[in-house]
Amino acid sequence: MKKWTLLLVMIFSLQTTTSARSLETPPIPKQRIAIVVLENPQSPQDIQQMIKPYKDIHLRRVFQEAIYGFSVEGNPASIEKLGQSSKEIISVSPINEYKVQTEESVKIIGGDEIRGLFDKQNRRLTGRGVTVGVIDTGVDYTHPDLRRNFAGGHDLVDNDTDPMETKIIGRATVHGTHVAGIIAANGKLKGVAPEAKILAYRALGPGGGGTTENVLAAIEQAMKDKVDIMNLSLGNDINGPDLPISLALNRAVEKGIVAIAASGNSGPNVWSVGSPGTASKAISVGASTPTIEIPYLLIEGIRDKMRIQPLEGSSSWKLDRSLSIVEAGIGTKEELKNVMGKIALIKRGKITFSEKAKNAREAGAKGVIIYNNLGGSFMGNLEAPMDIPVGSITKKEGELLKSKTGSLAGITVSQERDLLADFSSRGPVTDTWEVKPDIVAPGVAINSTIPGGYMSLQGTSMAAPHVAGACALIKQAHPEWTPEQIKAALMNTAKPLLKNGRLYRTYEQGAGRIQVTEAVKATSLVTPSSLRFGKYESEGDIHKAFLNVENLSDKPVRYTFDIPKNKDGLKWRFPMAFTLEAGGKRDVKIELEVDPAQLKGKIHDGYLTIYAGANSIQIPYIYVLEEPNYPRVMGFDFKDGDQEGTYQYEVYLPGGAEEFGIALFNPDDFRFVGFLATNQNVKKGLINGLITADALPPDGVYLAKVFAKKAGKEDFIETMIVIGEVVR
Repeated sequence: MKKWTLLLVMIFSLQTTTSARSLETPPIPKQRIAIVVLENPQSPQDIQQMIKPYKDIHLRRVFQEAIYGFSVEGNPASIEKLGQSSKEIISVSPINEYKVQTEESVKIIGGDEIRGLFDKQNRRLTGRGVTVGVIDTGVDYTHPDLRRNFAGGHDLVDNDTDPMETKIIGRATVHGTHVAGIIAANGKLKGVAPEAKILAYRALGPGGGGTTENVLAAIEQAMKDKVDIMNLSLGNDINGPDLPISLALNRAVEKGIVAIAASGNSGPNVWSVGSPGTASKAISVGASTPTIEIPYLLIEGIRDKMRIQPLEGSSSWKLDRSLSIVEAGIGTKEELKNVMGKIALIKRGKITFSEKAKNAREAGAKGVIIYNNLGGSFMGNLEAPMDIPVGSITKKEGELLKSKTGSLAGITVSQERDLLADFSSRGPVTDTWEVKPDIVAPGVAINSTIPGGYMSLQGTSMAAPHVAGACALIKQAHPEWTPEQIKAALMNTAKPLLKNGRLYRTYEQGAGRIQVTEAVKATSLVTPSSLRFGKYESEGDIHKAFLNVENLSDKPVRYTFDIPKNKDGLKWRFPMAFTLEAGGKRDVKIELEVDPAQLKGKIHDGYLTIYAGANSIQIPYIYVLEEPNYPRVMGFDFKDGDQEGTYQYEVYLPGGAEEFGIALFNPDDFRFVGFLATNQNVKKGLINGLITADALPPDGVYLAKVFAKKAGKEDFIETMIVIGEVVR
């Protein structure tokens, strides 16, 4: 059964705060304050005995209600040793990081401004009376910022009613608590809807992994509990609308629940949105940037400055002088002999970002730049806070810097806001050709709650709960609205984002970045809030779409349509202008006539503009010509069969295949070994197959090439598989 993963960006270990294993930093002169989380309550006297051997640490405060634990201040090396000294210690977490970013991300979507608005009972809009189900890794309900909001839940991993985050050392999780804090933190930090109630459903266990069965069980339980909203910051890499989790979310929406799903972190490639972000009726959320400081590298001998993407958890890039850049391989200790007082240039791969940064810091580097081993840029999180700056650049930029090793580099910093995060998955959805994601929200440098403290993370996992919190505010203001109306309010009032003066494509950002105040104040709603005109079938096709326009105001409103700019091969037909009385509704028809001979490209998208009086509503649309350039095969899995000596495979074919097969090769010399499976005219969707013993090659490790061909395009996945017992 497929695993479901958390939609964080490049996080290699989901530990509860900073565990004893990951806090491997050398002594530094300054003192550090840390929170020590314990498995069980301890008396102040026992805690004093615990820290007594460490003369350069002193006890600050003992916690016995919010958490079991205490805070200390002292030498970081001694705090590290303390963290390794007792099995009672679950984690050690620095508390001096990232206060501003969460406040900024809530502010940018209108979370501060909306506090001045009131619901129909004259209560401030805070999410009061609304229940949000968080389907995730569980929630630390003892956290002081969450304990007032926690309203119970279920553990679908251990099958009990205690949805606490995993605390197993080395496999502990923080994700669900971080998500819950973005939605409804109500303490030192304020979430989007600080008085919403959180019901936690632990569907992902140690290490942050879980099965379709667990996630489905969580969705079903949340439906039984009649939550108002459910948030799923999890997913896989299959771009298909018909996977069970996507279908389950559609069913939840039909039952009156607003379903929020992260779109995934596989961008910037097109067709990268994954399930359940592909669910038609759910709100699929991509990631944008709040106001963040972006450093640029100025290098001797290179005219153009180079953009550095900071890794979350690292120190600021505000260096006070120019430094020399030194190439340091992949960042092993042996390769970092000559980086004292310099910036280490390290290649991505083989060891984690945190290990690279830690090794460089121990060697005396003043900063770390990690360049990609693939095309394009990337973002990431460090496992633990780092007191030197760490950032990423592209492979091309890294290779250019390698040629300039030894050159002096300076740093300049500028602010960026409201850009689409590179990692945010793009659509469209295969087969249904829908616009996904539906909207975007801040998902970069987001500070929130974790067990024992706070941490800044990034990913569409962080963007989705911003939308869940916004939905709680809308639900409080308009308890009678359906999930479709709430989705329309968010999309109809979203702000389309631009890069270098040009709009992102609809299947990259949906309707744009949410504006919760405008959504709450919406007096006209247009549903559906995005349009798909399907795929070209035959000459003379006229594609029809229907919109429902609703006037929620207390006075008549006149509605007019803005004709899109002419594009060769597309001819639009819109209804005449009309007026709706207060509370009135009307269905309108829009037609699109296509001449494929004049069209260039296979995907056409844009925004239709409807004017509701002085207000404009933009509806993203998409049209697909013939069979577009989507991946023909994805999501391959290979495992033992039920009978000894047999194997099973699972693969997703978004549009089916005229030809499909699994070919095996010797990984050393790429010699063809044979086919595990081959077939023609295979149906679309999730395909399962059984491979019997007589079809298997000798035991060994093989390179498997899984291929599918349709409409003249062939794609393949290459992966290593093991057959039988392999002697090492």
